[in-house]
Amino acid sequence: MRPTYLQVDLAQLKQNLENIRAHVAPAKVLVVLKANAYGHGVDGVAPFIAPFADYIGVAIVEEAIHLRKMGIATPILVMGGTLPGQLPDFFEYDLTLAASSLDLLTAAEQLAASTRKRLKTHLKIDTGMERIGVREYEAEALIEKSLSCSHLEIEGIFTHFANSEIMESKTMESISLLIADGAHSPSDSIVKASLQLERFQEVLSIYERRSEPHPLIRHTANSGATLLMPESHYDMVRPGVLFYGVYPARDIERTIDVKPALTWKSQVVYSKITLPGRGVSYGSLWQAEAESRIVTVPCGYADGYFRRMTNQPRVIINGKSYPQVGRICMDQFMVNAGLDDVKVGDEVTLLGNGIAPEELADWAGTNEYEVMTNISARVPRVFV
Repeated sequence: MRPTYLQVDLAQLKQNLENIRAHVAPAKVLVVLKANAYGHGVDGVAPFIAPFADYIGVAIVEEAIHLRKMGIATPILVMGGTLPGQLPDFFEYDLTLAASSLDLLTAAEQLAASTRKRLKTHLKIDTGMERIGVREYEAEALIEKSLSCSHLEIEGIFTHFANSEIMESKTMESISLLIADGAHSPSDSIVKASLQLERFQEVLSIYERRSEPHPLIRHTANSGATLLMPESHYDMVRPGVLFYGVYPARDIERTIDVKPALTWKSQVVYSKITLPGRGVSYGSLWQAEAESRIVTVPCGYADGYFRRMTNQPRVIINGKSYPQVGRICMDQFMVNAGLDDVKVGDEVTLLGNGIAPEELADWAGTNEYEVMTNISARVPRVFV
């Protein structure tokens, strides 16, 4: 196997799920497995975690089909935008549709009628994300149509928060006071999360005013809302990054005990003494000031170790932290080990065991989500 690989702790993922479930009970838990299970490797994560999940969420229909072909039987919600031409796949692979428009809902009903197959459907309401979904002030027509869709199983209704992870600094009571004072500025993102919840509740009220409405699975809470907005848990929550052991913001109180399941490792493939004044890597951006042992690690930006991190990261070798030096290459980068006895074959830790995803995110000028999901498919995943 290639010396650069990811080690994924499946038992830790299961523990994270159990701790989330205990926090939100009696709500169900939808586990988000999109983007190759946030870079962890869906082929290993999905078969292990699916039996413990109430629902699985993916972004695109191809991800859902891949799971079905793996033998995953858990209900799967395709949460992203869908084109009418993709609807036959939902019937063939028993997938749940996010009906994000009146046209899509109508097309699904017509196809269901013609094939005599029922299709599970969740109504997608846009309460402020402005991505996909029917806006709350236009939702009544969608609800009316859904009630007449005799060939669809309207199973759920949901929305997505744009700002839930930043609500730590204010209580819901203080947010309500802000709203009462007229603080509806688009820049006031703390207020926005509460407003989205209010808008969603208004849509639910429209549905509930119908005589004997069919009970729906109501779900709004992503990772941030799972942590900070218990009133948003409803019938199901959708933890994404939180399931993988990473908090969605740095200053959120650790109210659920989750830990990262990912460790990124490699090995030293070359070790040499570099003389003072010798430039290291492309552009000679770094030069040794004294004789230094420069070691080469077989990992680069083609693996997801971002080029823009150049001269910022630190790695761990033999229990000691060392700085990355010189331009990060496509397939390799160099580390300054001083004059320590670092040899070919020594293990190198790039992420985990003391190096948090947040640190890589800071070095790359991005967030933890991008760090994990950009680890290339050519990096082998080892599941333990």
